[in-house]
Amino acid sequence: MADDVEIDHEDKGAGERVSVAFPFDRMTVQRFREAFPRARWSDRRKAWIVPGTTARRRIDRWLAREDARVDPYAEGKGRDAYAFEPILSPYLNVDKDGFRIRTPFSRKVVEEIRQVPFARWDGEHKVWRVPFASYDDLVDRWGAIEAEAQRNEPEEKRKRAEARKGTYEERLSRRRAVERKRRRIPLAVDDLPPIGRPLATPLYGIVVVGDITGELVDCHEVADLYPHIAGDPVWGLWRTPSLEELVQTWPSKRAPEERERQRGWWLPTLEELREARLTAKARERRARQKAQA
Repeated sequence: MADDVEIDHEDKGAGERVSVAFPFDRMTVQRFREAFPRARWSDRRKAWIVPGTTARRRIDRWLAREDARVDPYAEGKGRDAYAFEPILSPYLNVDKDGFRIRTPFSRKVVEEIRQVPFARWDGEHKVWRVPFASYDDLVDRWGAIEAEAQRNEPEEKRKRAEARKGTYEERLSRRRAVERKRRRIPLAVDDLPPIGRPLATPLYGIVVVGDITGELVDCHEVADLYPHIAGDPVWGLWRTPSLEELVQTWPSKRAPEERERQRGWWLPTLEELREARLTAKARERRARQKAQA
């Protein structure tokens, strides 16, 4: 890992801090955050900021342990394994840097690819990149990735839509679409979320609750849309967060507990914020292009 790491040392008045950047990998980030609980991600610098006068020394020790985990021959082994038993798929290509994956969009595909070590999104070319060193992990997940990609091809989606016509599933889907346009969410009176802060929700992703109306929710009317609903909740009104709000939001250090999911909102993790920021960037870029047209 050492060849791919960037470290900068800063002296900020009374306190010192070190910024460190390394190739993204979910498990590596998890180990880093366990070792440095006070570290914070800087989206502007694309690096982790670690405070403390001994931060540089502690980071060097941590990087040494991480380097010990890496098989120096993993890249060559992956190339050889692929040459001997290639993955033949219209969704995967190979170049000198490794694998390039392009599929129809699917959250499940994204979740599967993110489980592959060192997989990263290449926004410029609109592909996922995976190094040869991660070949074995990619093979383990490729069946699920390809099946979900095929399921989300336009023709397959059209066939499912035809089959759903007139069914309860279609009626429920239409109700969900109408409900989303209302931009409201049921909230427990005794456990209200912070106003004006990006929050993660099971149905609408990351949103900002801007107002609590005080209007009681008719639970029987919307029970199929909000299965977690309980007690005597009230309606809250939400909006889509801006990119600036998402960048300024500190991520939660832990995954949401089941209780938090059941109540319908939780503080977003770094991974959830990353995805929301990418979506917000694309949304704001489209808005600028539309304004300039």
